[in-house]
Amino acid sequence: MKITFLGTGTSSGVPMIACSCKVCTSRDPKDKRLRSSILIQDHNLNIVVDTTPDFRCQMLRVGLKHLDAILITHSHKDHIAGMDDVRAFNYFQKKPVDIYATIPSQEVIKKEFSYAFADKKYPGIPEIRLHTIDSSPFQIKDIPIIPVEVLHFKMPVTGFRIGDFTYITDANYITEKEKSKIKGTKILVLNALRFEHHVSHFTLPEALALADELEVEQAYFTHISHQLGLHSEVSSQLKKGRYLAYDGLTLEL
Repeated sequence: MKITFLGTGTSSGVPMIACSCKVCTSRDPKDKRLRSSILIQDHNLNIVVDTTPDFRCQMLRVGLKHLDAILITHSHKDHIAGMDDVRAFNYFQKKPVDIYATIPSQEVIKKEFSYAFADKKYPGIPEIRLHTIDSSPFQIKDIPIIPVEVLHFKMPVTGFRIGDFTYITDANYITEKEKSKIKGTKILVLNALRFEHHVSHFTLPEALALADELEVEQAYFTHISHQLGLHSEVSSQLKKGRYLAYDGLTLEL
């Protein structure tokens, strides 16, 4: 299985429009972050987690020609806004794209993209086939997936464990029951917004502590605000097995 980080950034924190901070003006490509998403590839199966506002750019950047399914972590705009652009895959694949999401996320998707669910559909609109997920394990073709429910302040968000890999974004609390689903994971991806406290995201120190508590071999931190600092400077402070992710990073499992 191959994991590619399509984006590792965030819309949270201080607005970055016309920002002149050292991260936004950095020439290091690892400081250039689109919104957080990953591509999971196993043999001929391609699964994307979340359709960010940067979805189209992310698909073009990795040259993805075929998409089997999309997993949705939650319905905040920075995680679903690019869903309209699945229409390109509809055109070439001649079928709807399968979207796996909880009922609350589906309700928002139906509201935000109501035209895709209209009784009389305009030609060329995105074709979406919704699949309901909850806390129960499910399967996409030959890949078993275990949902992990976390809290984003008071909002439930779905993380996903696939074999020895677990992906969690937009969280600041995980119950002991859900932590038990993560234990044994070799690679954990976890959000780490910044150093300072945030109401709905893990800070880097909190994410590091959780990775140690769960005894994961490797932890990669994503959903990174420019407030965290330069990739090179933060990375130099991390111990072995703990890494800042960056756009384009690939992992082989």
